[in-house]
Amino acid sequence: MSTSSLTGRTALVTGGAKGIGRACVAALREAGAKVHLVDVDRASANDAADAYGAVAHVADLTDPAAIESLPRDVDILVNNAGVQHIAPIEEFPPERFVFLQQLMVTAPFLLMRHCLPAMYERGWGRIINISSVHGLVASPHKSAYVAAKHALEGLSKVAAIEGAPHGVTSNCVNPGYVRTDLVANQVEAQAESRGISTDAVLDEVFLRRTAVKRLIEPEEVAALVLWLCGDDSGYLTGASIPLDGGWTAT
Repeated sequence: MSTSSLTGRTALVTGGAKGIGRACVAALREAGAKVHLVDVDRASANDAADAYGAVAHVADLTDPAAIESLPRDVDILVNNAGVQHIAPIEEFPPERFVFLQQLMVTAPFLLMRHCLPAMYERGWGRIINISSVHGLVASPHKSAYVAAKHALEGLSKVAAIEGAPHGVTSNCVNPGYVRTDLVANQVEAQAESRGISTDAVLDEVFLRRTAVKRLIEPEEVAALVLWLCGDDSGYLTGASIPLDGGWTAT
């Protein structure tokens, strides 16, 4: 894809200050798009915006009023913002469960509702939902995250069916473990709790079910997101693309 392929397009990326979101901001800007990034952390949002020439918006996406303040007139919506909480169901804090659903299901729904009219009017749009391998399979102690990602998968499919007559596609990207701060913190915590090395955590816990024995880089996820924004991907919609090193093949 040429660096000018998204010239004239506008993108909105949630959770755009770090990790996958930041890599998406960088890739979309390099391809020529104007990019609005949304994050709850003001300092990180401003840092990413300054680094890539994007526009920063500081917002708590669990607040519907905050979503109303974001740009509507966008061509590309990347629903990336997310968090993790690990605990068995019987110990899982109910308020934390609700928070994850608000951030990773309700907010994407409200953002689609917010942005789709402008996409429909232009007859072109791309909705890209950063799901997870956990949108396709389950792991213990991740009830809220797995539930949210499975719900996002269904929401994405409905958006695909409704958007097709208007030239709008909707797809999920389903990465395995990505080299982000969120994963790095989990590795450290698992190593401490299990009394094993961080390398052992990667091999025995995180990468046990993958055929490709390494973490995914954020830039690899962003490269797929960028392709989904192009004209060559216009027939692909309602799909869930596993970028999981063969996890779901086993």
